Amino acid sequence: MGLVKAEPYDWPYDDRIIPQKSALVLVDLQNDLFSQLSALNWDGRSGPSPQQMIVRIQRLLGAVREVEGFTVLYTREGHRPDLSDCPGNQLWRSKGCGIGPLLVRGKPGWEILNSFSPFPGEIVIDKPGKSAFWATDFDLILRNRGITHLLLAGLFTDGAVHSTMREANDRGYECLLLEDCTATTDDENYRGALKSVKMSGGIFGAVAPSKNIIEALPLRANHKMRGGESSWG
Repeated sequence: MGLVKAEPYDWPYDDRIIPQKSALVLVDLQNDLFSQLSALNWDGRSGPSPQQMIVRIQRLLGAVREVEGFTVLYTREGHRPDLSDCPGNQLWRSKGCGIGPLLVRGKPGWEILNSFSPFPGEIVIDKPGKSAFWATDFDLILRNRGITHLLLAGLFTDGAVHSTMREANDRGYECLLLEDCTATTDDENYRGALKSVKMSGGIFGAVAPSKNIIEALPLRANHKMRGGESSWG
């Protein structure tokens, strides 16, 4: 049995989590993206509201930060001020399709929400696209740290979160998507994104509520094995 009760399998597949080989990846928790969510009516939706997400991610982040050796990484989508790294089709979509303003580096909307300000030593990955792996040193940082297991949360479930999870899976990382710490603008897409992770026995990883991982942390957080590594499971 795995450590975390998840769908479609108890996570991780190898039944053991080593904090030094694990990372919480907080995807695109940026002001402009939260503003898009906040403008929606959340009555009857499956996913968490922006306010619920903030509370749950803060709780998750606080628990993970108590675990010695666990890495926290943020991603932040954005383009150069001159937009020289922005594909033409994306420029077109931003102007004519109502998808909201482009995220431009250095602008207030591009910044990470104050509720999740990174601590010293926590890593921020700036990226020009959806996946955290595209045109970044994300994979290099993970491999240099020996990280193999990823917890994923953030925005948007069907966009950057899903793109990052899919590519992580292709690269051999074991992924857990925290369903109550992610959201998107379309409820059907939210449910579909979670479902697509679970299909074929967990084709991209597993899905669980954040409380399942949080409940596993406190009793183990300060436990150290004789070899210098702490572990759960």
